[in-house]
Amino acid sequence: MERKRERREWPRETLPTSEVGIVYPKYDEDGQDAASKERGDTLLVHVFNRSEGGLLLESPLSFKVGSLLDMRIRLRHEESWMAFVGRVVRVDKSVTHDNYYVLGVELLPERERAGIPTHRVPTGKKGMSPCDLEFLMRAQLFDAISDEAKCLLLNCMTPRHFRAGERFIRQGNEGNTFYIVQEGSCVAHVEKDGREHPIARLRPGDIVGEIALLTGGPRTAHVDAETDVKLWSISRTQFDAVCKECPDVQNFLTELVTHRLCGETVTADRTVGKYVVNEMIGRGGWSIVYKGIHTDLNMPVAIKMLKHDLAMDPDFSEKFRDEAKIIAHLNHENIVKVYDIEELYRSIFIIMEYLDGRSLDRVLERMPRLPLSKVLDILFQVCAGLSYAHEQSIVHQDIKPGNIFIQPNDRVRIVDFGLASSPGNRDSDLPGTLFYMSPEQIEGEPVDARTDIYSLGITAFEMITGQRPFPEDNLTKLMDLHVREDVPDPRTLISDLPDELSNFIMHATERDPSARYKNIGEVLHDLVPLAEKMGVKRQPHLREQRKMMSLFLFYHDGQELQLKRLVENFSHEFNKIGGELRAAEFKDI
Repeated sequence: MERKRERREWPRETLPTSEVGIVYPKYDEDGQDAASKERGDTLLVHVFNRSEGGLLLESPLSFKVGSLLDMRIRLRHEESWMAFVGRVVRVDKSVTHDNYYVLGVELLPERERAGIPTHRVPTGKKGMSPCDLEFLMRAQLFDAISDEAKCLLLNCMTPRHFRAGERFIRQGNEGNTFYIVQEGSCVAHVEKDGREHPIARLRPGDIVGEIALLTGGPRTAHVDAETDVKLWSISRTQFDAVCKECPDVQNFLTELVTHRLCGETVTADRTVGKYVVNEMIGRGGWSIVYKGIHTDLNMPVAIKMLKHDLAMDPDFSEKFRDEAKIIAHLNHENIVKVYDIEELYRSIFIIMEYLDGRSLDRVLERMPRLPLSKVLDILFQVCAGLSYAHEQSIVHQDIKPGNIFIQPNDRVRIVDFGLASSPGNRDSDLPGTLFYMSPEQIEGEPVDARTDIYSLGITAFEMITGQRPFPEDNLTKLMDLHVREDVPDPRTLISDLPDELSNFIMHATERDPSARYKNIGEVLHDLVPLAEKMGVKRQPHLREQRKMMSLFLFYHDGQELQLKRLVENFSHEFNKIGGELRAAEFKDI
């Protein structure tokens, strides 16, 4: 009883973030601890806090009270690994993670440790040493996941050793295991026409067999150990089980695909359907954008990939597919065009036109306050695109500078319709970006065209004043301000601002949607007179002008019947999207 009271009185150091430690379960009177039997020589745990005489751990396995644990822990502010020996005095189910246990461990004083042999850190084929853990924790592919996810993933990884000359991956075999090289080197060979051609040398830190996790398809090459090698492996089945327990682990797949599409490895297939990936050009909260090229048309494209923690969520992935369907039917000069959709590498890719230029948020980084004529030009073009989308019953829901793209010819394009929805739709997942989000979005109320107008008003406030209307140090407070406080009059910051622009911002950002502009037409009614007064040349066109394309087909008499069938089929499909085909025949060419 006295000992328990002492433990409660020990000063505790709560760690700002949990640390990952290594546990080497020891033997007790009944033989080896059950956790040790199941896991082998080592087990990774989270360390939440420590005191002079104890540690609080979170473990994926339970231990019996009284079990002895030999531990190696390196806290972030320590220069070296520290060895602890302790006894489990309390075991509870974790309240934050399913299938986890919280262990209270009493550290043994020096006099009680004297008769207990220190565990020998593993150096053979089983177990993980502190050096191993440091290597894996520093691996570039693990940067995208939390320490908690790393701990889960690394607990499933197994050390593998192969001697020089030993083949551990065979071309054509089923791919079910992924490897990270820690020591030594490997060589990949592609077998073709009965001969093997070396294509890559893999060294420490490189990945081998990643296709196993991405597609589960057959191996595309042989891999041999060039020297004695040490690798860490995990099977697709194990990985999928960890993903179910902690979706954060799925971000590892996102990094794996990016490594494959943009890395230097010669063996990697950098194609996504008909498109070849050249480089990564952008990374957002829920997607990564690559620059690519259409292999047949030699046309540059932008390829947007959904991050895997979302792509493997059926509900969100369906929303992402909806983006392609939505913008595929939008044909307007102020809206980005989408060409295709591909599902590959356990993710979804949207193929869009590649845009030269910069997003408005990048422009505002260099020029926080834009000239008023430039502001009006941008507003008119965004209004034209939004008016067209609203006519198609599409609400963007995420209008902000990051989704307004300005091309070198000053043409403005609206991008990222991934959060778009039909008017009246409710979405309790808080779509959009909080800095520009309307009160009805924050409160989960129905959205319509007025939602986009509110966000456009906040964007205009930033373009004109060089700052956003509400302080942003606390996101919870920010949401409350959007719901409960009026946007301040921008004339408090820009005293000579024309009344028309000030009135537009105040009217567009009314908290009550019924008090805002009802549609884009009302917005333009207030802004066009100012544009004419200031000599802004570009005038908004709410309805897109008709365009014409010429296409010349050269053929012989014997091809005429087949050509007519093709033209009829094309005309039928073209009419479905509102186009009109007119054909003329020329003789003697």
